[in-house]
Amino acid sequence: MIDMTDILVIGESVADVIRQPDGSSVTHPGGSPANVAFGLARLGVGAALLTELGDDEDGALIRNHLEGAGATVLGDGATAVPRTPRATARIRPDGSAEYDFEIGWTLAATRVPLEARHLHTGSIAAFLQPGADAVLGLLADARGDSSISIDPNIRPALLGDHGAAVARFEQLVALADVVKASDEDLAWLYPGQDLAQVLDRIAERGALVVVTRGSQGAMARVGTQRLEVPAVATTVVDTVGAGDSFMAALLTSLHRDGILGAGLREALAAGDVAPHLERAARAAAITVSRAGANPPTSHELQ
Repeated sequence: MIDMTDILVIGESVADVIRQPDGSSVTHPGGSPANVAFGLARLGVGAALLTELGDDEDGALIRNHLEGAGATVLGDGATAVPRTPRATARIRPDGSAEYDFEIGWTLAATRVPLEARHLHTGSIAAFLQPGADAVLGLLADARGDSSISIDPNIRPALLGDHGAAVARFEQLVALADVVKASDEDLAWLYPGQDLAQVLDRIAERGALVVVTRGSQGAMARVGTQRLEVPAVATTVVDTVGAGDSFMAALLTSLHRDGILGAGLREALAAGDVAPHLERAARAAAITVSRAGANPPTSHELQ
């Protein structure tokens, strides 16, 4: 077991099952945090994932997928679950899909299991109880030693009470140095509110805040900097994993520029983030140009 890494990701791994009308099915490794860890490793960053996996075929599929890219999967008795979480999309004859989730999140870890320059979390793991409280506690305890990023990656069907989700998001934002959210995430969290005003309000807490808007590119604020980065023109095959690829590339770029880490918060706030956002946008464009959550390698992103 390693005892340190560049970036530690905390969150769910999910087996994404697609069932066709003819009864055939295929299973892909998924889960937003797992996708981010995979994307980081593909870009050559030392990445580890603290997650929950069952001792089953789905768990083996996900573990092999991550380790094959070079990521470390952390797990012990505290992170084992009876069955690896699943999300099943049943495709109807008209091409639409009906979704069924078999997802729990019961992480009981009380300490960060290894030294990391930076911690990332988000999605289901940041909101679904009882594990979400453990995640919040881990981030709070680690903030003195690591910088922190979050991506809410909202899944309304799994969140329940809207007010509780907003309160938890704002608790996470208070700990974060980098916040990445989609326009759809923020529209769900703050319905009817102006997107730019929401971005400014979050950024006032001191974080680099990035809002992705699909084909409209991304907008960001850090300190007094406000900027927009256009999306990179490409032929879109599907958008699966695009946001996770953007997140992984953004963190990789910030890390390689030497502005991730607990002692570098002022450098992050004062730095020129435009090149990092442009690199992340290119990573997302590569991902949407091919099927599935298939992020770029470091060679492709040069």
